[in-house]
Amino acid sequence: MNKKYKYIYGPVASWRLGSSLGIDLLSQEEKICDFNCIYCQLGPTLCYTTKRQYFILVKEIIKEIESLPTVHIDYITFAGSGEPTLAKNLGQAIRAVKALSKTPVAVLTNSSLLHLNKVRQELLPADYVSVKLDAGSPDSLQAINDPAKDVCFEKLLSGIIKFRKQYQGWLALQIMFVNKNMQDVDKMINLIKQINPDEVQINTPLRVCAVKPLSKESIRKIRNTIAAACKKVAIVSVYDKNKSQAIYSISDAETLKRRGKVIK
Repeated sequence: MNKKYKYIYGPVASWRLGSSLGIDLLSQEEKICDFNCIYCQLGPTLCYTTKRQYFILVKEIIKEIESLPTVHIDYITFAGSGEPTLAKNLGQAIRAVKALSKTPVAVLTNSSLLHLNKVRQELLPADYVSVKLDAGSPDSLQAINDPAKDVCFEKLLSGIIKFRKQYQGWLALQIMFVNKNMQDVDKMINLIKQINPDEVQINTPLRVCAVKPLSKESIRKIRNTIAAACKKVAIVSVYDKNKSQAIYSISDAETLKRRGKVIK
């Protein structure tokens, strides 16, 4: 029987990261986020906030990692039940994990707080950061991500660009394509060129949620269009990856489901 871990989960099969052990620095019963994305597998955001807080002590995270059985992990990933940069001790947690393990550390963020220099500085020690940008305009941001009132498109984009200039690790730009933004490819290409990431991740919601995914053919066309325009950037899509790998998880089904990792 799998041990009941409260703050770490997985490893799960990630199309971006391989075998990924998740760390949830929020670890609350409900999602805590400043976005209410139409495609979120965790459901609607009931607790909107842009205020950074302490939710979980770093020593509790480390205690659980130290108790792990021997299991293959490609990345230790900060993600979970909301936006990880809302955790005020994210930087401390990243440094503590890196001091404990040689496994690369990844962070998946919606980019909303990257305009804050403190947040950018905390992310710098991570080996891999995936920043999200689904929108090519303020109207698209509202329609797809439904952010908190004090999150605006201009600050979000500016924060990503500033972080790119500071960050020495691998920067991935994730774009979630759905029907509402599939016509915005040219706008996204312009933003990709401004940001200059190491990699663009073309995604569509394959997990159970309220939005239907785009077809493989639609994603292939988007992928090819972006690849032709951004030749110096690596391009990957969710349909490119082989999900057949078997990964042993140390988490129980309830924990995985609460973090949106169970596909029905």
